[in-house]
Amino acid sequence: MNITRLAIQNNRTTLVFLVVLLLVGLQAYNNIPRAYDPGFIIRSAQVITYFPGGSPERVEKLISDKIEKVVQELPELDFVQSESRTGISIVTVNIKESYTNMRPIWDNLRRKVDKVTSDLPEGASTPNVNDEFGDVFGVVMALTGEGYSYAELKDVADEVRDELLRISEVAKVEISGEQEERVFVEYNNARLSELNLAPLQLSQILANQNVVISGGSVRLGRERIELEPSGNFESIEDIRRATILLPNSDDVVYLEDIAHIHRGYKDPQTSLVRSSGVPALAVSVSMREGGNNIKLGKEVLATIERFQAQQPIGLEFEMLNFSPKEVEDKVNDFVSNLVQAIVVVAAVMLFSLGLRTGIVVSTLIPASMIVTIFVMDQLGIGLDQISLAALIIALGMLVDNGIVMSESIMVEMKEGKSPMDAAIHSANELKVPLLTSSLTTSAAFLPIYLAESAMGEYTAALFQVVTITLLCSWVLSLTMIPLLCMIFLRVKKENNAGDDEFNSGLYPYYRRFLLTLLRHRLLTIAGVVVLFFGSIQALQLVPSIFFPPSDRPFFKLEIELPIGTAIEQTELVVDDVEQHLNTLKISADKPEGVRNWMAYVGSSGPRFLLTHSPKPSSPNFSLLVINTTGPDVNGELMDNLESYINARHPDVKATARLIENGKAINNPVEVRVFGRDVDKLFTIVEAIKQKLASVDGLKNVSDNWGQRIKKLTVDVNQEKAKRAGVTSQDIAISLQTGLSGYEMTNYREDTTSIPVVLRTEAADRQDLGKIQSLTVFSQATGNAVPLVQVADINVIWEPAKILRRDRLKTVAVGAQLKGDYTADEGFNHISAWLDEYSQQWPSGFYFEYGGEMESSGESSQSIADKLPIAIFIIVILLVMQFNSLRKPFIILSTIPLGFIGVVWGLVIAKSFFGFMTLLGIISLAGIVINNAIVLLERIKLEIEVNGLAPQSAVIEAAQRRMRPILLTTATTVFGLLPLYLGGGEMWEPMAVGIMAGLMFSTLLTLGFIPVLYALLYKVSYSGFTYASSVKA
Repeated sequence: MNITRLAIQNNRTTLVFLVVLLLVGLQAYNNIPRAYDPGFIIRSAQVITYFPGGSPERVEKLISDKIEKVVQELPELDFVQSESRTGISIVTVNIKESYTNMRPIWDNLRRKVDKVTSDLPEGASTPNVNDEFGDVFGVVMALTGEGYSYAELKDVADEVRDELLRISEVAKVEISGEQEERVFVEYNNARLSELNLAPLQLSQILANQNVVISGGSVRLGRERIELEPSGNFESIEDIRRATILLPNSDDVVYLEDIAHIHRGYKDPQTSLVRSSGVPALAVSVSMREGGNNIKLGKEVLATIERFQAQQPIGLEFEMLNFSPKEVEDKVNDFVSNLVQAIVVVAAVMLFSLGLRTGIVVSTLIPASMIVTIFVMDQLGIGLDQISLAALIIALGMLVDNGIVMSESIMVEMKEGKSPMDAAIHSANELKVPLLTSSLTTSAAFLPIYLAESAMGEYTAALFQVVTITLLCSWVLSLTMIPLLCMIFLRVKKENNAGDDEFNSGLYPYYRRFLLTLLRHRLLTIAGVVVLFFGSIQALQLVPSIFFPPSDRPFFKLEIELPIGTAIEQTELVVDDVEQHLNTLKISADKPEGVRNWMAYVGSSGPRFLLTHSPKPSSPNFSLLVINTTGPDVNGELMDNLESYINARHPDVKATARLIENGKAINNPVEVRVFGRDVDKLFTIVEAIKQKLASVDGLKNVSDNWGQRIKKLTVDVNQEKAKRAGVTSQDIAISLQTGLSGYEMTNYREDTTSIPVVLRTEAADRQDLGKIQSLTVFSQATGNAVPLVQVADINVIWEPAKILRRDRLKTVAVGAQLKGDYTADEGFNHISAWLDEYSQQWPSGFYFEYGGEMESSGESSQSIADKLPIAIFIIVILLVMQFNSLRKPFIILSTIPLGFIGVVWGLVIAKSFFGFMTLLGIISLAGIVINNAIVLLERIKLEIEVNGLAPQSAVIEAAQRRMRPILLTTATTVFGLLPLYLGGGEMWEPMAVGIMAGLMFSTLLTLGFIPVLYALLYKVSYSGFTYASSVKA
């Protein structure tokens, strides 16, 4: 079936079909999901186990190690990490990036962990497998209320959550910063000893008075009536008036007579949230999979506006992170860049091809784009900065099909053929070469799609969208373009039209230049080779940045105090920082600066972006997310805050970070050291830290273990304890009851259950002397003795936490970057020293590079692993096209020519080499291959069809293809200008690489390909003279 003939003969049907397709495409544009980034799969899960009172060493040996052993049985495992802190084990399971279906893996992980639960020590909680911490909460709002307590704010937040969960686009709503309510029963040690009451006895008495159990039922005649005994606490007053029968006495006292009962919050607090310095709750919303961000934003705003209208004055909701607006702005920016690119390319077409031909070819641009968006919507590919950039990249390439097709039709018409015959003949002649050209370009992008890495997933849309666009362009070039050429083009038959065509303009100069190169083939090739190797050397002048940070109008500030710091102290530091932030806020006199911020104290908040990886909760840590007026002020504000904190709080590690593009890393420069002996490990670590600190471009050098912390040990004297009639368990229970508190029972208020906690008075808990005199009660006899009589209290130092990777103790030493200093420079500075120093380490100790080196290495390698597939496909297509081995070799040799231009383009533009530049080189390879295909195909046609001698055929083909090749280069370069100017730092090096590489490779292709062809096919130009008449 001839699709071109069919389209032309049924022209009205074709036009109606195209109009309908365009309308459907426009509708798809309105409905297609939108996102800022395409995202990638989070292949990590955490196994969290609590072991109250356990030291890091005990947690490591009794819990973490056992869980790690069963985790290592997972066949899909990449590596396992563990963090053992006082009272908690966090085991992080990381899966190989070649796996995409995570649900069966996590189910298997749960089964493995369940097996080990029975082997854990008594007192350890059941391990909890959390595989949902990869959920992204793109909407984060602060709930504040002047005069509202945390409990009242929590009630409002619960109502808001219920309302938000009714929205179809919402998957999950989480509340951060809520304080858990408690009813505290605080006793005085001396008073309880005087009454001969043990805390555990008191606990049992209260638990027995607070019951909610069925009393059974009784049958009365034909009815059965349920009995419900009363006895549970209905109010705080009920707890105060609970009666206590004193031991060995008939006396009864009220609980309030021997203890202070009050309502409060869990102490110490585990985390807090502050909004621009005001206590708050954070309400975070995540979108369902495949949802529409813009629609989500509109529905969330409408729900909050409706809900707030029903609330009292003083209750405020403030959007601190609102990704729908971000997404809308980003998509609109890229759509604007795309429209500008379309206008620029269309203008180039009109200027170069004339009005009628220019209009015909230009119609291919919007038609291909709209049809592509329709196909994207059907395949579930959304609009984001990657897919829209792919459309811009494909823009210049897609018009190539239209240019070649329309020019061929015009030539046929000039030679006297009817418009229909010219259109059908040209389409038949070009359909295979154009398809081959499109497929080879698409194949060049294939390694990006196949790469088994997070970056591969992140950029996979480049291959998908470019392929769809080129194939749509190919189909339209065989149907719509011939039809429009028949309708609009008016070409007169010309006799010997080409005789004068190549004797004017640039052609004579190009012909003389080409003939000079052909007569000095070996010298030409040698010059190109020298230029190529010179470019490789010049690459050292280009800084290397794997992935530049995002240009979002906010940044993160991490505040880390020494491990062991109380959360109250962390809050004081955050409060001081917030007061300084108030001086940086925008005002009538200061239009640029800080807008607002959210502070998470004791945690790093929800995953508000896919690239934000929340750290485990810790009282010494705080994260501030600071919104600014724009990315241009972020750098100055970050330096200001770091300087302020370093000057005011020397013991605080302050790290201001721009938002990452792609996978997040903790430190750009990082070295991981492995070993079993902690002391030897830290001897090595200290030396590495000193080396990093000596590098001028690095700052904030630290390790992830932190400083050692103090710990109180209670060494029980078993002989004294036995004589006093108490056991080690009695001492442990008395300490827990007296200090952290013992949960006795629950007080129920409506649907809320509030724990009732028994503990000593605050003065006793905060005085070491009073802790020593803490009463230890025998749970069996009720006897009481001071703690100091049966045990010694000592202060020791221990690691704050123990980190392992694949069951080996691991310390990560990292550093941040100063100014324009790059991670690549940092690694180069220390690598030789580290290689030499590691030779001195004991057996069993070794290191690995982390940071950007690891991330860039993995991503680049994942693409390199798939390059042979792309090369194989391209070679097969070329061999099938030409039935030759020499011609594919000639075509593939053009790829290094593009690299020459890339390097010098980056040098001149003062840009950098990174992951996106690498993708640009891959993209460029597909484009320059097309130029070579078109040129060699024309040489073949001139010899086989027009009957020219090889010497003349080479010159004639080069002249005939010069304009289409230059035109394709111009459209691609001009089409990329908006991406270069408006795409931000992430896309600038890619655009520079493609534009400069294409311009340079085009010039070399027009000279180098004919030279290489003449050399391989032994075409001699000795004594050759060009004659313009030697053409068909």
